[in-house]
Order: sequence, then structure tokens, then C-alpha cells
Amino acid sequence: MHLAGEEELQSIMDRVLEAAETCPIELETFKNLTNAERDYLVGCRLVSPDFEWAMPGRALLIDQARSVAVMVNEEDHVRVQALTAGLSFLQADHICGEAIAALAHRLEFAFSPKLGYLSASHINLGAGKRISAMFHLIGLARVKRLPAVISALTGRGISVRGLFGESSRAIGAYAQVSVLSGSLEEFSGACDYLVREERKARSDVGWDKLIERANQAREFALGSAAISLADALRVLAWIRWAASAEVPGFHLKPRDIDASLTGLEIRGTMQEEQAAKRRAETVQRAVTGS
Repeated sequence: MHLAGEEELQSIMDRVLEAAETCPIELETFKNLTNAERDYLVGCRLVSPDFEWAMPGRALLIDQARSVAVMVNEEDHVRVQALTAGLSFLQADHICGEAIAALAHRLEFAFSPKLGYLSASHINLGAGKRISAMFHLIGLARVKRLPAVISALTGRGISVRGLFGESSRAIGAYAQVSVLSGSLEEFSGACDYLVREERKARSDVGWDKLIERANQAREFALGSAAISLADALRVLAWIRWAASAEVPGFHLKPRDIDASLTGLEIRGTMQEEQAAKRRAETVQRAVTGS
């Protein structure tokens, strides 16, 4: 249960914003986001889908490069995250550490000699850090080896969640793997294992099956006036694979497919009927490269 009242939350926000003013990383402040802005930032993974941005004392700070985001009074009073491309854990850790160190000049974070950093959730208690990586594991899903691989990772203390973390499913074979403890080297090794298993699974699926499913996905998308979130993710999953494998007729870049995820209204604020129509438009642009 969250016990902080409106006045306390407002005071915390003011203190964080004041501390951010002296931060060497220039941070842009968002206090009153429109629904459209919020949905876009959720799609970009710069803000949590559960962030109650319209409630008192909430603020979001983002750097110009869109690699650092600071959520004020989300689940914890301060949540800092860094986003970097590829398996660049050291870079993300460095960027995040710089932002936290800068804020710590003006803020005192709750720390217990016995328990470590204190947090609203006991899961995050201690180091207060989660290292994550996003994967597209469509090959493993197709050959039905994804559950076994997930089980192997879980046995090593690594959690596997959906596109947007807790309470989200790995629809379209997009999965987030993360760890709360252990070294970066150990987590990097687990990620390398995932990459190897996914590459092997994709080779086992075969070229003809990839072409067949990718064409089916494209035809479905182009013939649909409205698309559910699950179907949109499945379509993009096959199109992305076809693009990365350079299948004839799919002259697209995987990164462009990734960018289209920001427009899928994932746990957004629109009514579902309107969101489904917008998803269809987004997916159609993605599969045609327009």
C-alpha cells in the first residue's frame, strides 16, 4: 500500500526537479502529458505503462538523446532507467550511473546497512537495479523450444517477461529477460546463450516456411481494417524475421519494424475500436515500408 499523501508527493517531485536542474545531463521535464504523448512514450519504452502520470506529484524527465528517463513517484519516489541499442549493458549501466550520481548530489536515497536500498517492492530491495534486454525469439517459439529455454534461464535466476515487463505476455515472441543480481558478465553470457539458441531454431524452421508465413502475415495485415494488439505483434514478428533474413520482396530494415512498435497503442488510453484501426494503419505502413 502506498501511504504518501498528495502534499508529500508534490514535495518529493519539487525536490527531484530541483536536483535535476544541476544535473550535467540536460533533462526535459514533462508534468502534464496528453494521452497521445503518454501513449507514444510508453511505446518508446521511456515510461512505464503503469505510471499514473495524471496523479498529483508525478513528473517525467528525459534527456535529449532519449536514452535516460527519470520517473518521479511511479512505484518508487525515483526510478531511473537507461536505454541503449544492442547488448550494450556497460554503456547503459554507465549512463544510468551518471544520472543517479548527479541526482545524489542533492538527494539522499533511502539505504539500510542490512537491507540495501529501500524500495516500494520487496523484489527490488537491495541493489535497486534491474538489468534487462529485449529479444525477438520467434525461431524458438516456432519450433516450440521457447518454454524449455525460458525454464533454463529461470533456473539461473533470470526472469523472462513480456514486451512491457511485469504482467505482460511474450506475444509475437518479443520477450524481455532481466536479472536483479549477479554480474554483467553472467547476464551477458545468458544473453549470448539466447542468441545462439535462437539462431539455431531459425535455421531449423527453414527458408520455405519463413517465406510462407511472412507472406501470410503481410496479406493479413494489408487486408485488415482493424487489428488486435496480439495479431499486430505476430504480424510484425514474421515481417521482422523476413526483413532480417533478406527474404525477396521484404526490402525492409528490422530497425524500421522495431520503430513501428511505438504506434501500436500498447496498453494505451484509446478505446479499443479506435486503437485497432490505428494499429492496422501502423502495421500496414510497416509491412509496405511506406
